[in-house]
Amino acid sequence: MATQKSKRRSRKRRTSGSAPRAVPSTRRDERAERQASATQTDRRAQRQLGTEGERPPSPFGGLPVSEILIFAGLVAIVVWLFAGGLATLVVGITVCALGVLEVTAREHLTGYRSHTTLLAAIPAVALGIGVVSLVGTNRNERAPVLLAVAVPVFAFLFWLLRKRFQIARQARVARPPAA
Repeated sequence: MATQKSKRRSRKRRTSGSAPRAVPSTRRDERAERQASATQTDRRAQRQLGTEGERPPSPFGGLPVSEILIFAGLVAIVVWLFAGGLATLVVGITVCALGVLEVTAREHLTGYRSHTTLLAAIPAVALGIGVVSLVGTNRNERAPVLLAVAVPVFAFLFWLLRKRFQIARQARVARPPAA
């Protein structure tokens, strides 16, 4: 039977002039990991762009209504390309825009992804089309009126929608939805 060596080692006292021996410390590693995790969480909380969490569910359940609207609008635009007709084009653009508007508004208002510029531009462009229709065909007359009406509407809506997104994003980051 072999004798077991003693597991005990003697400790050497170090002299005051020598540097301490480098010993791997798990505490330092744990502290570094906690600090890295904390800074990552802080950066994530401050981040405004990109996606955060899971995509918000559709209000229509499992039925892809928005995707169907976008597809139908694109089909109408392709039909307009071959057959013509102003009504086909208007219907195609309107139906496609409604599908896009539903998806972007849902993502924006829940704090998932910012679509501030697009959501502010849609009413401003619609108002611009209305102004151009009312003012007339003279280009010199309609450009200043168009800018005087559409730009302030866009700027105000952009400000409101950006503020709303920041509130929704903060709520999403602070309290992620239960899975």
